Amino acid sequence: MGALLDAWRLAVGTLTAVPVSPPRTVDARTAGRAMLLAPLAAAPLGLLVAAVAVLGRELGLTALVTAVLAVAGLAAGSRALHLDGLSDTADGLTASYDRRRSLEVMKSGTAGPAGVTAVVLVLLLQVAALTSVLREDRGWLVAGVLVCLSRCALALACTRGVPGARPDGLGATYVGSVGPLATAALWLTAAVVAALLAGVPGLLAALAAAAVVVLLLRRTVTRFGGVTGDVFGASVELALATLLVVVSAS
Repeated sequence: MGALLDAWRLAVGTLTAVPVSPPRTVDARTAGRAMLLAPLAAAPLGLLVAAVAVLGRELGLTALVTAVLAVAGLAAGSRALHLDGLSDTADGLTASYDRRRSLEVMKSGTAGPAGVTAVVLVLLLQVAALTSVLREDRGWLVAGVLVCLSRCALALACTRGVPGARPDGLGATYVGSVGPLATAALWLTAAVVAALLAGVPGLLAALAAAAVVVLLLRRTVTRFGGVTGDVFGASVELALATLLVVVSAS
């Protein structure tokens, strides 16, 4: 029970701005459990997005304004951690074909042109797709659940067999901490939830999000020799954008 509580605290404390007590132990086993709990740990973020959507409708705000506020709230609620990872990953992928140079750029913490462009484009995609989703009767519910499901990307990025790019850094403890069967079970559950929520488009959205994350992981492993904490963040943002875009297309 104590180990599970540590994993829960690690997941909530890392992925949200909700204050929690620090875990007593942080090791690969705890990290793996935390990544599997990530969709549940993101529930406060999903509730935040849903609440903004409902409040925006009650106040008579347009779907576009509500979507912007919801995405802004989501960024604040996650301390923009995943957006930072997206920015650094984009900069690393475009900085150089030299692995060491790319990792140095990612570690510098400064945002380059590629990073800024990636963040802007992904946020625009999220806002545009969310605007369409919020026009539906249950849009607030769909949006909130998709936020939680997007965190399944973390388990995929931390699956055993996906190498780490460096032995240190924020993501080192998480690399390879999730078993392949556990990852498959989590994504299967996500696909079922998405299908129950949004029908066939929901199922397709889950499959598309998983495919996008796999493509990102393949590219970063090829370029960097493995994944980093920044790649974890990028996978979440791209998964969310994909889920919203595919569901909104219906």
